[in-house]
Amino acid sequence: MSGFSAEWLALREPADHAARNRDLLAATAAAVADRQPVHVLDLGCGTGANLRATAPQLGPEQHWRLVDHDALLLAKAREELRCWADATFAEDTGGLVLSAAGRRIGVSFIAHDLSGGIGPLLAAPTDLVTAAALFDLVSAAWIETFVQAVAAARLPFYTALTYDGRESWEPPHPADEAVHGAFLAHQQRDKGFGPAAGPRATGLLADGFRGAGYTVSEAASPWRLTERERALVVMLADGTAAAVGETGQVAADRLAAWHAARAQASRCLVGHADLLAVPTSGDQ
Repeated sequence: MSGFSAEWLALREPADHAARNRDLLAATAAAVADRQPVHVLDLGCGTGANLRATAPQLGPEQHWRLVDHDALLLAKAREELRCWADATFAEDTGGLVLSAAGRRIGVSFIAHDLSGGIGPLLAAPTDLVTAAALFDLVSAAWIETFVQAVAAARLPFYTALTYDGRESWEPPHPADEAVHGAFLAHQQRDKGFGPAAGPRATGLLADGFRGAGYTVSEAASPWRLTERERALVVMLADGTAAAVGETGQVAADRLAAWHAARAQASRCLVGHADLLAVPTSGDQ
């Protein structure tokens, strides 16, 4: 899977937290309210942002397993979580026990390449499977296998901030349409899981879980970036221009003009979707 820098993840975390759909997050907490402690499996965890956003909504006793292929990001997650918590009760090479938001949260860190699936990860106690900003990067075939694994265990599933393909920048630029089309083409390249599902990912997840007898809820969670998020806007423009440049679909001078304009954009909307899938009543 293609890596992401800790700098990028740090810049996007406040925007991610602001964008999450609060109703769907509350519904996720309700789905596991009877689990004490609640055991959470967090896939593609990066630096732990999904835990920081979700854990304050869950019960008083939690244990999270943070999974990522990148050992450096796992080390950064440990560091960031220690800074985020009110206190650290215990720490060893395997994990942490934290006090945060009135919760006692155990955390373990697992280096694992998700391209081979999640089957082995479900052998440990699990009450909720979750991820953030992951599923647009994986393939349709991987999503199908993932849904089968989660559904076989009849586990609730919550994911946030899956890219949905919508973007708008202000003020408009003549190259917006061409650049966006090229970016979508690039986004569907293989990220280590086969051709990426890109904006189709949330629909594939929803169809798969509904077909497995789950109740599925979806909600929009767009970034709405302004001058306050200038550093993120600049990095987003940089990343988009680099990806589009790799496709060769937009002339270099036209792309350079777009890049320069977009680094100074006054507003930017990037569409995402959140999804919660819960086994039918009495089936968990």
